[in-house]
Amino acid sequence: MLFIEVLRLAFAALSANKLRSSLTILGISVGVFSVIGVMTVIAGLRGQVEKNLAVLGSATFQINKYPAINFSNPYDRFRNRRDITYSMADRFKELMGDSVRVNLTIKRSNLRVVNGDRRTNPNTVLVGTDENFIAARNYDLSDGRNLGAEDVAFGRPICVIGDDVAKVLFPNESPIGQTVRINGQTFTVVGQFTPKGTSFGQSQDNFVIVPITRWLAIYGRAWRSIGMTVQSPSQVELVATQDKAMGVMRRVRELDPEDGNDFEVFSNDSLIESFNKIADVISVGAFVISAIALLAAGVGVMNIMLVSVTERTKEIGVRKSIGARQRNILMQFLIEAVALSLIGGLVGVTIGVLGGIAVAIYMNGALVLPWGWVAAGLLVCGGIGVIFGIYPAWKAARLDPIEALRYE
Repeated sequence: MLFIEVLRLAFAALSANKLRSSLTILGISVGVFSVIGVMTVIAGLRGQVEKNLAVLGSATFQINKYPAINFSNPYDRFRNRRDITYSMADRFKELMGDSVRVNLTIKRSNLRVVNGDRRTNPNTVLVGTDENFIAARNYDLSDGRNLGAEDVAFGRPICVIGDDVAKVLFPNESPIGQTVRINGQTFTVVGQFTPKGTSFGQSQDNFVIVPITRWLAIYGRAWRSIGMTVQSPSQVELVATQDKAMGVMRRVRELDPEDGNDFEVFSNDSLIESFNKIADVISVGAFVISAIALLAAGVGVMNIMLVSVTERTKEIGVRKSIGARQRNILMQFLIEAVALSLIGGLVGVTIGVLGGIAVAIYMNGALVLPWGWVAAGLLVCGGIGVIFGIYPAWKAARLDPIEALRYE
């Protein structure tokens, strides 16, 4: 009962100074929010990144002129690299042999697809590719057929459309055999993809694929770099296939033995590793910011408790004169400091989790609560209350009752 009474007195003292207590709670909340919010977002995105990278297909890797993740200006660092031309890509595909699937792609964004008086928004992607696109990107057809090798060889004006495009242009009919116009060019629809949904807030169904040779005939081959996705026969042979692809690509690019690679090779694992490195850096940054904010908030807790001790000196003298012991006074003020810190921590955790979930939902990430960080945040807040509250509580407990009663 004594502990409950001390607890009641501590909360009564906090509620008596609402503004002062609220400002201290706000300072602690900001520190906890910064780290919990970031960790909630990262926890949600980690699983989503692995899930969404399955778009590359199993046992696949990519070869491009530019790296997949790059924080420098790519035109400053990589612009002097030669483009991967269609002739190079086609030669690479030939040298890799029939046991390995090689998909060639090139894209043009922000286009509008038209069918009669129906038209899409000007945000559709036109992909020039080949017959291996479906296998390399894990797509399925809901209607019609895929592009064929002959379609690519002859540059036929045909296309396979994504589900978003089909819903807008052909809401109540099959698109197969219909024609669409893209950037003034007419294409016959031969297939429709099964919907895939969104990835990081971006639709995976708002695109149209055409034979890559047709794409290059329309937009030209100058200043065009082809991307290649290579699918190994199995996961076991992935590393060997990747080594072979690197050697074949160097041969196609006519590089000397002493020359470095003027192209990038990256797989699902390398992309996940890159994301984890970025996430770790962000986590460290959030932790540093949180530590600084919590240190400042801890100093605030100490200052407020010292002011509280000064304001309540006479009260402490009265309590001591009627039998309160040093440990009772110490406990009361220490509980006040810890309560301030924990309330701030709970507010910060709540806002951080809700904010992190909101961002994760916006980016189509998984809803994952970082329970470890939540527990750590509350423990740290409790520790801050003890560390920064122990001196004011000790000072209150050590007051001389006679001198305290005389205090005005």
